[in-house]
Amino acid sequence: MQSRLPLLFILMTVTIDSMGIGLIMPVMPNLITEVNGGTLANAAIWGGILSASYAVMQFIFGPILGSLSDRFGRRKVLLVSLAVMTLDYIVMALAGSIWLLLIGRLIGGVTAATQATAAAYIADITPAKDRGARFGLLSAAFGMGFILGPLIGGLLGDLGTRAPFWAAAALAGANLIFGLIILPETLKPESRRPFSWARANPLGALRSVQRLPGLAPLLVVLLLYQISFHVYPVIWSYFTQAQFGWDPGMIGLSLAAFGVSIAIVQAGVIRLSLRHLGEAGTVIAGLCFAALSFVLLAIVTSGALALALTPIAALAAIATPALQSIMSAKCADDAQGELQGVIASVNALALITSPLLMTSVFAKFTSPGTALYLPGAPFLASAALCVLGLTLFIRARRRRG
Repeated sequence: MQSRLPLLFILMTVTIDSMGIGLIMPVMPNLITEVNGGTLANAAIWGGILSASYAVMQFIFGPILGSLSDRFGRRKVLLVSLAVMTLDYIVMALAGSIWLLLIGRLIGGVTAATQATAAAYIADITPAKDRGARFGLLSAAFGMGFILGPLIGGLLGDLGTRAPFWAAAALAGANLIFGLIILPETLKPESRRPFSWARANPLGALRSVQRLPGLAPLLVVLLLYQISFHVYPVIWSYFTQAQFGWDPGMIGLSLAAFGVSIAIVQAGVIRLSLRHLGEAGTVIAGLCFAALSFVLLAIVTSGALALALTPIAALAAIATPALQSIMSAKCADDAQGELQGVIASVNALALITSPLLMTSVFAKFTSPGTALYLPGAPFLASAALCVLGLTLFIRARRRRG
């Protein structure tokens, strides 16, 4: 039992880290309006800035924290991150200005960028033959956070805009105490290496694209798809409040339902699709499902119908694994790690770009005096990106043929 406690701590840490993104989504419109005033359109702009700033910090500090853990040990990095995260949630619970919220999101992005360190800890305590299964648990914990975050945020959001932050602070603080008691250091002093800025450079992976010939068009398709697909969590809180008048509780439940649908698709539907459609057919089907669901969401006027479209929107998730598999097959065995680094960087760029782009489109079509009031306009923009990605993918396949 004692040997399993560190693993439990790591899984809880990754879950709490991934909850940080979705936790405040249901209360974001009301919270920003509360501290900054203005319209829902203005709140969406600030929401995009807060989300993008969080993603930027994760992009920058993910490799930095991983390298720091190679120098000072996993335990210190994980526990210090949890301690700062706990304090950060308390500050955000008390924040009375938009600038303090922005600072809180910046710090939160840094403290949540511990996935590399958590994975390194798992590798330290797990025999090589069992690491695949353990990394699967890590991915499951990360996915669970995306489900629990908006669910908890929505349910507690009905008690007030600050309640989710107090709950998150309590969770992070409790996990910190748990780690202080049971977490041993796994990196021996003789195995540590000096910190290197070259290894911690988050842009290093993107430079290696030129060493992976033939992948540039597919990486562009991946980027377009990820920017479009992130419209769902980015804009959903603002869209459903403007279009259906939903409260934080309903927003949180709907986002959690979307997360569960994604998990089901990735756990089972993807296998059926690959078996019957093949990799290329699965990518095409995923992009088509995405474009169709986005167009329907843009024009839907019923909240119940929007919920019914959730499974269709989730089916679009079959595209990513199939696209990754196609790219992996084009790389030599000794370049697989390099490819995954590039894919991670592309995903991070999408997480930065999507909030800024989609909230700007939402504000444009919902601001007072707008010529065309259309809260679903970001979904139309996402559909256009999917069609562009589909066109590029088909063209790349024909050129290869």
